[in-house]
Amino acid sequence: MASANPISNSMRQDKAFDLTDVQFGVIADIALEKFGLALPLAKKQLVLSRLSKRLRGIGLSSFDEYLALLTSPLDSANEVDNLLSSLTTNVTHFFRERHHFDTFRNDALPEMIRSAENGGRVRIWSAGCSSGQEAYSIAMTVLDLCPKAGALDIKILATDIDPEVLKVGVDGVYQSDLVPQQEQQLFDRYFETDPSGEIRAGAGIKSLISFGKINLIADWPVSGPFDVIFCRNVAIYFEKETQAQLWQRFSDKMRKGSHLFIGHSERVSNPPQHGLAPVGVTTYRKE
Repeated sequence: MASANPISNSMRQDKAFDLTDVQFGVIADIALEKFGLALPLAKKQLVLSRLSKRLRGIGLSSFDEYLALLTSPLDSANEVDNLLSSLTTNVTHFFRERHHFDTFRNDALPEMIRSAENGGRVRIWSAGCSSGQEAYSIAMTVLDLCPKAGALDIKILATDIDPEVLKVGVDGVYQSDLVPQQEQQLFDRYFETDPSGEIRAGAGIKSLISFGKINLIADWPVSGPFDVIFCRNVAIYFEKETQAQLWQRFSDKMRKGSHLFIGHSERVSNPPQHGLAPVGVTTYRKE
């Protein structure tokens, strides 16, 4: 029956709200100003679909009411964060884009570990960490090569702009079916399995990671320098100019010889301009 078709139901629900071009423009301006998020008019239908769910969830009946909430000095900060959560897709998983972790382990980590063993400071940044799987994948890679990493000055900074996904990372609790089969031994070593089927990050791996909220187009409360930066599938949401500014800001926070890993659909235009050189698939090194 037609009423049982979820797509049809979704379409009918979206039609309950009317998003005008002017209203869309206000939302697009907020997204660009606050997050660097580029929303051309071609994405109006996508925005309508995603924000309609948000409006229903908070009991609003129109986009006029929603814009009033977004621009209210009393509640706008909280709702602007929710706006970002609604508009972006937090798709991540453990050891995503495996080739990056191979390069990280084989080309970057050995020298970093030698430095730490000689009293050096090693810092890794998972920028746009989403719900934490990337940061925990980095930590497992470090611990696998250097089991005593917790006793050295090796730290992983995991940041995102979305406080809701950060809570998941801080808790370190995931469904066991998210574990890649080829990495099962690592998870057995650094995570605990509950009877419920969930896995929980152990104290040892958690001690390497600090989670925090950072807006990549605002000021960064970090000093650096970083030995490795992972920022994958984040810049794809930004305009070209904002992307170029981001690459330069990362480069300014990187040590000579350090690595930058970006998303599979992203590219650094004119890497030498930013002091970077391509050394692999969506992988760059600071010159």
